[in-house]
Formats: sequence, structure tokens, C-alpha cells
Amino acid sequence: MQLGPAARLGVAALISCAAGAAGPAAAPQAFAICVACHGAHGEGNAAVGAPAIAGQHAAYLERQLRNFRSGLRGANPADSYGAQMRTVAASLRDDRVVAELASYIGGLPPTAARPPAGFDRLNGNNLYQGKCGACHGSRAEGNDALAAPRLVGLETTYFRRQFGNFRQGLRGAHPQDRYGKQMGLMAATLPSDKDLGDVIAYVQVIGGAR
Repeated sequence: MQLGPAARLGVAALISCAAGAAGPAAAPQAFAICVACHGAHGEGNAAVGAPAIAGQHAAYLERQLRNFRSGLRGANPADSYGAQMRTVAASLRDDRVVAELASYIGGLPPTAARPPAGFDRLNGNNLYQGKCGACHGSRAEGNDALAAPRLVGLETTYFRRQFGNFRQGLRGAHPQDRYGKQMGLMAATLPSDKDLGDVIAYVQVIGGAR
């Protein structure tokens, strides 16, 4: 999705208002710039390429906003979605607002994604636990101590796109993005698109289990 001139002006105005405040009260105001793409509850919107962000670890959200802002992420011309986020994040100049916004989003009720039918659950389980679980948790809940984000709630298209970005070097290429570089190396270890599909569906299944 490309933002038109009117939308860009609206986003800029919202960011300007949010940047003028600090502390918890600024977070809902700053979140208004996220709603158009990520949804009123942070549930994401596959139609515009926006992932679910509700319930994600605040430390991860803050780091990614800083990465977009500094150019560690979204600088590659082939990453059009990242470029959009970079524009928004670059306007969040107050570090306190970034931190409070990340905390606010992290406190929203997490979402679950619906898995496709017909995937190989055993293969997904084996690959996920063998390659991903040590960092992202046995139930894809994430691990702040290892800087690994929550994977539960991510829908298939976004999941595949980001995995492809790691494989192709669109993410993790910057020398200062050490966590991205780690994922770039890991992304190369899944041998096929079918294996990736099984892992994604497995994450979605365990994320939806109650």
C-alpha cells in the first residue's frame, strides 16, 4: 500500500502531536498513526501488508522502530513495505514516545492467525522445534532474553515475506543489525518453501490452541 499525499499529511500531523508529548499519555495518541495499517487493535491487515503487532514484546517493537528510524531496516530499495515504516518511524524523534508506544502496543490483547488446511504438522513441529524453538520459545511466544520476537499471531503472507527478506539480505544486511544477521543465517537452513509453509502453519496452530 502506498500512502497518498493527504494520508501522508495526516500521518505527519498525528506524529507531530504525539512527539510533543511524553509519558504514558502520549502512547495512545502516537498509536493513532499505526491504526490505518495495523488496525484499531493492532490485529494487522494482510491486504496492506501490515502484520499483527498486538501483544508483541515491547523490547522487540522498540528495537524495530529504532532500526527503521536509523536505517538498519527498510533502507533497501526492494523493501517497499519497510520503506513505508521507515518514513513513519523517522518522524518519531522522541525516544520516550517510541518506548511508550512500544509498551502500549505490547500491552494490547494478542491475536491468533488461522492456519491453512492440509499442512504437514509433524514436519512443521520437527523443523520448528529443531531450528526455531530454542530462541522463539517452544510455543512461539518469544524470548526477550534472546531478543527473539513472538511469532504467534503473524499471518502467512507477512511471515513468508519477512523470511524471504532475511534469505535475500533485505533484512539483516546492515553490519549493526546483529539479530537480523543471525536470522539471515537461520533462514538459509529451511530447505524448501513447503518446509517454510509447514513451520508457519505449525506456529499458527500452536498459537491458536487454548
